[in-house]
Amino acid sequence: MYLLIVILPLIGSFAAGFFGRFLGSRGAAVVTTTCVSLSSILSCIAFYEVALCASACYIRIAPWIFSELFDAAWGFLFDSLTVILLLVVTIVSSLVHIYSISYMSGDPHSPRFFCYLSIFTFFMLMLVTGDNFIQLFLGWEGVGLASYLLINFWFTRIQANKAAIKAMLINRVGDFGLALGIMGCFTIFQTVDFSTIFACASAFSEPHHYFLFCNMEFHAITVICILVFIGAVGKSAQIGLHTWLPDAMEGPTPVSALIHAATMVTAGVFMIARCSPLFEYSPNALIVITFVGAMTSFFAATTGVLQNDLKRVIAYSTCSQSGYMIFACGIPNYSVSVFHLMNHACFKALLFLSAGSVIHAMSDEQDMRKMGGLASLLPFTYAMMLIGSLSLIGFPFLTGFYSKDVIPELAYTKYTISGNFAFWLGSVSVFFTSYYSFRLLFLTFLAPTNSFKRDLSKCHDAPILMAIPLILLAFGSIFVGYLARDMMIGSGTNFWANSLFILPRNEILAESEFATPTIIKLIPILFSTLGSFVAYSVNFVVNPVILALKTSTFGNRLYCFFNKRWFFDKVFNDFLARSFLRFGYEVSFKALDKGAIEILGPYGISYTIRKMAQQISKIQSGFVYHYAFVMLLGLTIFISVIGLWDFISFWVDNRLYFIYIVSFLFINI
Repeated sequence: MYLLIVILPLIGSFAAGFFGRFLGSRGAAVVTTTCVSLSSILSCIAFYEVALCASACYIRIAPWIFSELFDAAWGFLFDSLTVILLLVVTIVSSLVHIYSISYMSGDPHSPRFFCYLSIFTFFMLMLVTGDNFIQLFLGWEGVGLASYLLINFWFTRIQANKAAIKAMLINRVGDFGLALGIMGCFTIFQTVDFSTIFACASAFSEPHHYFLFCNMEFHAITVICILVFIGAVGKSAQIGLHTWLPDAMEGPTPVSALIHAATMVTAGVFMIARCSPLFEYSPNALIVITFVGAMTSFFAATTGVLQNDLKRVIAYSTCSQSGYMIFACGIPNYSVSVFHLMNHACFKALLFLSAGSVIHAMSDEQDMRKMGGLASLLPFTYAMMLIGSLSLIGFPFLTGFYSKDVIPELAYTKYTISGNFAFWLGSVSVFFTSYYSFRLLFLTFLAPTNSFKRDLSKCHDAPILMAIPLILLAFGSIFVGYLARDMMIGSGTNFWANSLFILPRNEILAESEFATPTIIKLIPILFSTLGSFVAYSVNFVVNPVILALKTSTFGNRLYCFFNKRWFFDKVFNDFLARSFLRFGYEVSFKALDKGAIEILGPYGISYTIRKMAQQISKIQSGFVYHYAFVMLLGLTIFISVIGLWDFISFWVDNRLYFIYIVSFLFINI
């Protein structure tokens, strides 16, 4: 059963990929959706057996790589952390498959689309179930490949090509860091197996275990954790390597829901939680994680407030929420981070699929400024989007409230500089999150239809196959947080068993629950309320102060700064990409291609080969005695070389004897 959970999506992908032309669009969709749905049902059974019955499952399949001390086998680990991710990945993937049957019904290449969706699901399951770093890295690279294929699905669009290449290249930077981290693990622990590494982590936490670089000593565990975290920065779109995420919206909307809501973007959070026994022995790495996560949540939230593309707003929201998960790991409290990951998958998938319903109704229009007044035309989609947005901002007693508000409280009760930094940036990010969420609702559904309106008579609400996933995700966005909070993050819970590890000195959950001042607990709710009022005032009320701010020089510069995403793309293009392109042009193109290779190429190489062929052809005279002479000459040279080689070998082996003879003769003479 546990192996079927992983294998079924692969079977569906092969069926759609190799037999899609025989199955047809609907047949490929049915096969892949059935396989992924069966995998989700089996994941629910695995969740009951592993998490609720406290019975972890270890499966060793076959040897993979055996080379002296390097031992990597095909093995699967099913513990509480794994089965939570299995539920998230398979259920969201199943709903996205069902949603895509209707959304992609008019696309002639839908079998290829479903093949890509299923292979992405398979690689994600390989990532979360692997029991060693090499198998995790296989899934890690596999989801990168699948995301490239999905983002570039409409390959005739130049922007889709650029976005896919950008996502691939930026993720390669993070993957390089992860690969170095895995090599560091093998160097220190002589294994890549999780259980062995985690068992030995405390023994190698002492300062005398270090890497020597440029004659400087670096603590080994800290270096490994930082390198592994660089991989998470690339995959989870943290600040610095985040620029691929908003551009990835060029793919179909179901791709955004699957990749950027529940699976690929959260893979970095899963990896940090999986490696918690390593990170616990590196306090410096935890501080770095806290700062990076807090800065990402603030940066992405401020950037999302002035984006006009419907999907880009939700994409920056994903980036901000992944920042919350990351700095929750850095506090450290991995259980709350994974709990927020699970809750976030529900309401963010709901938001993306609802956005897809709007785009589908508006004939692929994504600019919110060209919408408005859709609440009366798309009441069901508006209700779903409202539920997702309220859960996102942490509205009381919805799913997001039970995980998102806990994270700033944990940061506050850390009582450190990094904890206070994360608390205040996270709290301010709540204000901006509320602002862009309500701005999205106002501009899309509630604002008067503007002058750019299209033919709204053709607008239609979500059909039944698109509505069913939305309804199920809406229930998850309302109830999942309440049902799972005491089981997953309550004081004294044994839900996680041995899958997550926190040192006693880092345990702060109980103090967060009972020692946090009431005003600190209310700050997120107050900021959420304030953000909604500001969004209403800016977008609905004609306020002279706001109008003056919009038209002022400062207002224009602020708008440009946020709308251009803090100029990250411009800095990368001007200072990095352009420099590399100039280097490639000057060195590779002008010096090599147009220089040495071209000089030797069209004329030089061909002329040389032609002349050599003419000279060699003269040897073929046709006379037998010429051939006999060449054979005798070759045999003589061969015997001479062999004899010389034997003499040299004999002299090397008996050089002391030769030196003695020569010395004796010299003395006598």
